[in-house]
Amino acid sequence: MNEVTREKLTSDFKTLMEDVQELLKATSNQTGESIADLRHRLGQKLEYGKQVLSEQERALREKAEVAKASAVAYLEEKPWATVMIAAAVGLLLGFLLRRRD
Repeated sequence: MNEVTREKLTSDFKTLMEDVQELLKATSNQTGESIADLRHRLGQKLEYGKQVLSEQERALREKAEVAKASAVAYLEEKPWATVMIAAAVGLLLGFLLRRRD
């Protein structure tokens, strides 16, 4: 799953959780065994969803930290290779932008 899709899914899930919380608050004065049971189940699922979302966000942060550490290690090990790659990318972008005009 690409990063944009993951971010959109996370955003949509947070919105869904907020909507469920509002629904639970709105129906808090409703009585009846079936309504109470539904509110209870929704509350449990909402808590589970928050927990899963939190775990996913933590996992993504950990992956980002590992990638950052790897990039820093590469930069420290091979500074000249990094400079050459950056120069090549800069030349390529300059060439492409120049042809565009």
